[in-house]
Amino acid sequence: MSDVPTYEFRCKACGSTFDVKRSMDEASAPAPCPNGHDDTVKLLSMAGLSGKADAPAGGGGGCCGGGCCS
Repeated sequence: MSDVPTYEFRCKACGSTFDVKRSMDEASAPAPCPNGHDDTVKLLSMAGLSGKADAPAGGGGGCCGGGCCS
């Protein structure tokens, strides 16, 4: 069985945030607040992006690497 993504929602009525596990096909579907409210929004979450990107190699001639800033 594959991992199911977790999406974070915030309730506009009470301000609580909560997580919902669901398939990507259902990512945009409404999610009711655990406190019974229906006016919720999906938040942009970086929880699934836990890896670190490698820094690009230097010497590319960019402004701060190529000496054009004086």
